[in-house]
Amino acid sequence: MTSVAPVAAAKPGGSTPKKGGAAGRPSAAAWLVAVPFLAFVGTFLVYPTVLVLFGAFQDSNGAFTLENLTTLFTGVVFDAFVRSIELSALTAVIGAIFGALLTWAIAVGNPDGMLRRTVVAGSGVLAQFGGVPLAFAFLATVGFEGLVTKFLRDNVGIDLFAGSAWLFELPGLTLVYTFFQIPLMVIVFLPALDGLRPQWREANASLGGTSWTYWRHVGGPILTPPFLGALLLLFANAFSAYATAAALVSQGSPIVPLQIRGFLTGEVVLGQENLGKALGLGMVIVVSIAMGVNVLLQKRVAKWVR
Repeated sequence: MTSVAPVAAAKPGGSTPKKGGAAGRPSAAAWLVAVPFLAFVGTFLVYPTVLVLFGAFQDSNGAFTLENLTTLFTGVVFDAFVRSIELSALTAVIGAIFGALLTWAIAVGNPDGMLRRTVVAGSGVLAQFGGVPLAFAFLATVGFEGLVTKFLRDNVGIDLFAGSAWLFELPGLTLVYTFFQIPLMVIVFLPALDGLRPQWREANASLGGTSWTYWRHVGGPILTPPFLGALLLLFANAFSAYATAAALVSQGSPIVPLQIRGFLTGEVVLGQENLGKALGLGMVIVVSIAMGVNVLLQKRVAKWVR
């Protein structure tokens, strides 16, 4: 007679024990694996944020003050915030529109085609291409003695800098920022377009609907939240960018990140480090609001991808 191993009785309701110990808590091994990541986040994100938070409410002697925060709404500091928001919003809109069009062009094509693979791979590289290399690329191309500038001036008679040194001002920053905003839009918006199921369009056609009714009642409502979420992500990306502007703009501080650099490294007026931290706190608040709205939009879209 063959023996039968006893089978453990199932819990009421057919539930099975959760992994990771009692009540589904992570095991000690899981926490051990997460230690390097938690240490990285604590060192380079939490600790600087705490320093900025406390420093924004201190004067040069370490005493509590609200003067740093009130300065954010006056003079050149407030103007820098306005220009930063304008720059971020403009480049986000440009990047979102042209990036969405490019994403649509590759989404409707062959999913395994060369065009899609090339655009996606190039977007992954160009979205991270910034700082000194990007500033140098534009200086070598359309700078005062750039290749394109010299060619147009010597052969066509067009001087790109006849009116002003626009490349080193907000118009130039807008052009340069758009260079990495469009690829970033392709990366974050492509999954949303891939999520449109062919069955939805077929159902619309079988019920006598047209392309307009499909986009009005199905495609549009589904894609609007991820599009707005990507727009907010592009805004936060441009608002927090520093290296490219620092390498391109050597004189003046037209945007907030460059203002912070001036307060932290200024040699003319000393003791303004905490004012720079107050500006950093203002940036954290603006980016947090943008990302908070993005999270709400992502929750709204989550039900369509289940």
